[in-house]
Amino acid sequence: MTKIVFITGATAGFGMAIARKFAANGHSLIITGRRKVLLDELAKELITTFNVEVFPLCFDVRSLKAVGEAITGLTERWKNIDILVNNAGLAVGLNQIHEAVIDDWERMIDTNVKGLLYMTRYVSPLMVARKQGHIINIGSIAGKEVYPMGHVYCGSKFAVDAITKGTRIDLVSHNIKVTHIAPGAANTEFSLVRFKGDKNRADSVYNGFQPLTAEDVADAVFYVTTLPAHVNINDMVLMPTAQASAVNIHKG
Repeated sequence: MTKIVFITGATAGFGMAIARKFAANGHSLIITGRRKVLLDELAKELITTFNVEVFPLCFDVRSLKAVGEAITGLTERWKNIDILVNNAGLAVGLNQIHEAVIDDWERMIDTNVKGLLYMTRYVSPLMVARKQGHIINIGSIAGKEVYPMGHVYCGSKFAVDAITKGTRIDLVSHNIKVTHIAPGAANTEFSLVRFKGDKNRADSVYNGFQPLTAEDVADAVFYVTTLPAHVNINDMVLMPTAQASAVNIHKG
């Protein structure tokens, strides 16, 4: 059965891999991102490669106005969203709290927490009206364990975990599944963004062990959507074999 899957932050990393995974399985996609050129390139690739319907929407989840206009502006057909993947998120900076950059905090909280909330607030009523749907929030091992210099990023991902639990409670009577997926170390743009373009520093994070790939996370996201109607994965922590906790990674 073809579903409509709405994926935020689709222009790189997890979001791009998730879009490809669902497209490869024949589903229709709404993909979002801030970088229009990359968004349009991905839409073209998915349509050409997998012969699926793709609706690209270029906006920033940090803007309540933009989120509202994007969702309310969908045609009735595209409003029949079966799966929402709240993937858009980032870590910026790695400083002790007394030396942190306030703008880094704002970006993380506005994207990781408020952006997820804005999307959920506008999409969930569409699911409630149909008495079906699945919301998947991409969290992090940083939402399970706090690590040095991760104060606000960890806080934002702890919030994602808590918001997911609260959302599940609120929507359970409406037959809506809600899942939290928390990956560990994954080699995507994550560290490049955190270190503000310092590629050498970003690459060094993954030296000496095999981290997760974006495709690994996409496989997990897709899997939780394939279960019987009466089965829901509430919470999944996905780690590289070499990673025992947020800060314990075996590098050989």
